[in-house]
Amino acid sequence: MRQIVLDTETTGLNPRTGDRVIEVGCVEIFNRKLTGNNFHRYINPERESDEAALAVHGLTTEFLSDKPKFHEIAEELREFVQGAEVIIHNAPFDLGFLNHEFTRIGLPPFVEHCSGVIDTLVHAKELHPGKRNSLDALCDRYEISNAHRKLHGALLDSELLADVYLAMTRGQNSLTMDVEVESANAGDALEVVPLGEIIVVAASADELAAHDDVLVGLDKNVKGSCVWRNYSPQG
Repeated sequence: MRQIVLDTETTGLNPRTGDRVIEVGCVEIFNRKLTGNNFHRYINPERESDEAALAVHGLTTEFLSDKPKFHEIAEELREFVQGAEVIIHNAPFDLGFLNHEFTRIGLPPFVEHCSGVIDTLVHAKELHPGKRNSLDALCDRYEISNAHRKLHGALLDSELLADVYLAMTRGQNSLTMDVEVESANAGDALEVVPLGEIIVVAASADELAAHDDVLVGLDKNVKGSCVWRNYSPQG
């Protein structure tokens, strides 16, 4: 599966009041591996950034003055994301700007060129309710170094988010765990350690009810029937 982790920087908070995209950064993931095939462009927004936005990204009007305008990079961006699943942190913000930029130059909205969108902020809130789920907080939680991040930058933030997404969605390789130890000789086959008698205690009615509540929540998250429906709590 081809996925694109995407981030933008903008002149402000609202495209409807004239704010524009000034930077786009995309990182490609294919079958859960970073490919190094990235997309990064600075864009001349033809206006100044708000002071608050400038303090976040540090991209001055002077720096952006000789950069291409959005209509000059739109086709490149469209081709890069075409048919891919796009991963964004707080997706409504970036998509609002990109959809606006695309329709502004007579193209279908940005989302129509992608196969789907994953919002990592929504996913993080489901995994860590009540916790801080900013990109910096997630980097700390998943032990991903962001020490070099002094200002926000679209490509750097996309690279960090790609690492966060892969860590956040990393599952178990197996649903079972064998208890094995290596024999004294490294070349020998693994020896299975006997576990002895196993006592199975059946779940109570209250425990079964609580278990079903958890499954209902998982079903809702995956919008279908979760894998644990295939396993009986009675063992």
